[in-house]
Amino acid sequence: MNLTARQVMETRFATLRPEMTISEAVRVFQGASREQGQKVLGMMVTDGAGTLVGLLSLYDILLLLRPKHIHIWGEMEDLEDCGLLESACQRAKRVLVGDIMTTEVITITPDTHLLLIIDIMIKKHVRRLPVLEDGKILGMVYLSGVFNQLLEKLTP
Repeated sequence: MNLTARQVMETRFATLRPEMTISEAVRVFQGASREQGQKVLGMMVTDGAGTLVGLLSLYDILLLLRPKHIHIWGEMEDLEDCGLLESACQRAKRVLVGDIMTTEVITITPDTHLLLIIDIMIKKHVRRLPVLEDGKILGMVYLSGVFNQLLEKLTP
């Protein structure tokens, strides 16, 4: 059987808009996680016409929250006592999705072979790949979906 993105992609997905705040985006993440029955840690960002313009992931949000000069601070044990995390979260709530989203998005087609998907995910260090056909978003392939498909093949 020739496994492709079509067999492993999620076709139910929510999207974000670049003009949404991070606070609004987090609410969409939470709703999508409830709807899909699993944690959604990355979403596509679309413009008003439904065109893919970026991706926003938990990693992007963590980079926003991470103190810029953390690498020179040394020991981190007493940082929470100074309210640094609370302050970062308050600032992050107002940041726009479009300001921190990843804009160089790697996409695949519904006919992309599973082995090529695995290769792309490993080489590019990505956990999700939007599936597009003629510029239209059809779904999203998640690393967990690929792994679950492989588990079925690897078990007797």
